[in-house]
Amino acid sequence: MATAFGLDFGTSNSSLSVNRDGAVELLDIDRNSPIPLALKSVLYFLEGPQGLKTYIGYEAVNQYIATEAAGRYMQSIKTFLPDPLFSKTLIFNRFYPLEELISFFLKTIKKRGEALVGGAVDRVVLGRPVVFSEESANDRLAEKRLARAAELAGFKEVLFQAEPVAAALSFENSLSAGEEKLVLVGDFGAGTSDFTILKARKDERRRLDRSADILAAGGVYIGGDVFDAALMWEKVCKYYGRDVQTRSLMNDSRLPMPSDIMNKLKQWNLIPLLRTKETLHSISNYKYLTDPEERHLIENLENLIKDNYGYTLFQSVERAKCGLSDADAARIRLDNYAIAIDEPVTRAEFEAYIAREVAKIDGCVASVIAKAGLLTGAIDAVFLTGGSSYIPMIQKVFADRFDRAIIRQSDAFTSVAYGLGLYADILTR
Repeated sequence: MATAFGLDFGTSNSSLSVNRDGAVELLDIDRNSPIPLALKSVLYFLEGPQGLKTYIGYEAVNQYIATEAAGRYMQSIKTFLPDPLFSKTLIFNRFYPLEELISFFLKTIKKRGEALVGGAVDRVVLGRPVVFSEESANDRLAEKRLARAAELAGFKEVLFQAEPVAAALSFENSLSAGEEKLVLVGDFGAGTSDFTILKARKDERRRLDRSADILAAGGVYIGGDVFDAALMWEKVCKYYGRDVQTRSLMNDSRLPMPSDIMNKLKQWNLIPLLRTKETLHSISNYKYLTDPEERHLIENLENLIKDNYGYTLFQSVERAKCGLSDADAARIRLDNYAIAIDEPVTRAEFEAYIAREVAKIDGCVASVIAKAGLLTGAIDAVFLTGGSSYIPMIQKVFADRFDRAIIRQSDAFTSVAYGLGLYADILTR
C-alpha cells in the first residue's frame, strides 16, 4: 500500500493526515486535546531518575502543571526557524540544537501516526509559510532546518508545500479542468495572522511547485494569544493587583505594581517565571505597602504564582472568548485556589479591547491586495482558517470588503493538514 503523511507543524497547533492510495484521512494524534484532530505545539522536558523525559501536546501541559513547572516548557518553537541567532538552547546541562528540539516533536507525531495506520510511514509533505522570513537567506535556513528535523525524526523523503496552497486545495478541486480563480487565504494562528493571494487552478496532475501561482503574501504578529491577553488584562488582572497603588517608602507618593510582573500575568506560560525567591519577596513587600482593603488582591497574586494555576485560569478566559463568537455575552468563571471569579464580558466590550489589533489586520489585508496589483473585486474566493477566524469582528473585516457569497470558512485546525495529505499523493505514485 502506497502511504505518505501530510504534516502541518503549526506555531500553536499541529495536525496530521495520511494518504493511502489516494484516499486522505485526518488522524487523531492527541486524544487529550480539547480541539478535535489537533495537537498543541508545545514541548516539556523533565529530568528524573530515568533521565530526561520529553512530553508533547496536552500531555506536556498536564505534566507542566502536575510538576509545578519543575521542567522546561517550550512553545512557538516554529518561530525560531528563520532566526540565525537561535541555534541551540541549554536544557538541564546540555545544549540542544533547534533541529533536534523540533525532531522530538515530529518524531512523536510520526510514531503516533504510524500506530494509527498500522505500519511504518517514512514519506511526508510538510507545510511551510509562503515566507518564513523576508530575508531570502533566513527563509532558506528555516526550510533547511525543518527538513533536517524531519530527517532526524525518521522521515526518508521530505517535500514541502505552502500552507495557504494546501488550505485552498479543496476549493481548487471544485474547479473545472483548466479553470483558474484568484483566492485569498487568511490563516489565523496563535501568534500571527497571515494572508496570501494565489491562483487556483485544477490541473490533470497536481504540481508541488506552486511558487509562480502565489501573487502576494503578508502578515502581522497578531493572533489568538494577543486576544486572550487582552481579555485577561481587562477582565481578570484586576483580581490580581492590576490597579493596586502601593505606598512609597521614600515619600507620600503612590506607585503602581511593577510592569514586568503585570506583563507576565497576561500570559499563562510566563506566570511560572514569577516564582523566584526575589520576585515573591518583592510581591510580599508590595502587599504590606498596600492599603488593608486591597491586600487580598496581592494575596491572590501570590497564590496564583505558588499554586501554579495560570493555565486553568487561562482556560476559563479562552472559553469565554470562544463563547463570544456565538453569543453576545459570556462569563469568565473560576472557583478554586481560594478565589472565586465570575466576571461577565460582552461581545461589544471584547471588540473594544481588540479594535486596534483588528484594524492592523484589516490594513494588512488591504496591503496584500495592493501588493498583488489587484482590486478587491478581482478576488474570486476568500478562505479563512484558524481559531480566530471565528471571531465575528474578524469575519466583519472580510464581509465589509468582499461579497459574503465568496467567503468560505475552512476547518479551523485541520484544513492545511488535509490539503497536505492530498499533495502527498505525489509521494505515493
